[in-house]
Amino acid sequence: MSELITFHAEERARKGKGGARECRRAGQIPAVIYGSDQPPASVAIGAAELQKELRRPGFLTHVYAIELAGRSERVLAREVQVDPVSDKPIHVDFMRVAATTRVHVDVAIVFVNEAGAPGLRSGGVLNVVQHTVELVCTPDAIPERLEVDLTGLDIGDVVHADQLKLPQGVEFAAGQRVSTIATIAPPTTIKADAAEAAETAAPAEGSAPASS
Repeated sequence: MSELITFHAEERARKGKGGARECRRAGQIPAVIYGSDQPPASVAIGAAELQKELRRPGFLTHVYAIELAGRSERVLAREVQVDPVSDKPIHVDFMRVAATTRVHVDVAIVFVNEAGAPGLRSGGVLNVVQHTVELVCTPDAIPERLEVDLTGLDIGDVVHADQLKLPQGVEFAAGQRVSTIATIAPPTTIKADAAEAAETAAPAEGSAPASS
C-alpha cells in the first residue's frame, strides 16, 4: 500500500455553476464527495495540490484522504472533468470507500522485455488492443499497474487477460478474463493496412482537383 496522501478541502457555500466559477477564480477546484449512504458534500480543494497529484500516473486508482471540517474521509477519485481548451481540471468526483468496499477500477497495462520477444526482433509489431483492464478489489489492494512479459512471444502469438498475474484478492470484472490484450502482428499486415489507407485517401486517377 502506498502512502496515503491528504487533500485539504472546505465546504462550498454556493452550489451550482456560479459557485463553481467562483471557486475556480479563487484558485480552487470544485469537487463532490458521495457514497457510503451519506449525503453528498460539495467541497473546494486547492488547485495546486490537486494538480500535483493529477500529473502523477494512476490518479483514479489511488486512495486519498480528504480533510473536511475536522474529519478525514478515505476516497477514490471516480471522474475528472477537464476544460476542453486549457485541459485543466474543472471538477472532480470522489467516492467514499471503506477498507472492505469492493470497487471496479481500470488499471494500466505495461509491456516489458520487448527485446526478449523473437517476433519483435524479426520485424513484427506489438499490436496493443487494451491499455487497461477492469478489476474488482478492495481499495488497498488496487495494483498500480499490471505487467505483460513479452519474453518468448513470436509473430502470431496472442496475449489474453487471463495470462496477467493478479495480486491476492484482486479479480477480473465480468467479461475481462477472456479479452485480448495484445498480439504480435507480422510486419506485412501493418504495411498492407498503411498502403490501403493511403490508397483510400488518394484521389482517383483523372479526377478533378478540389476547388478552393
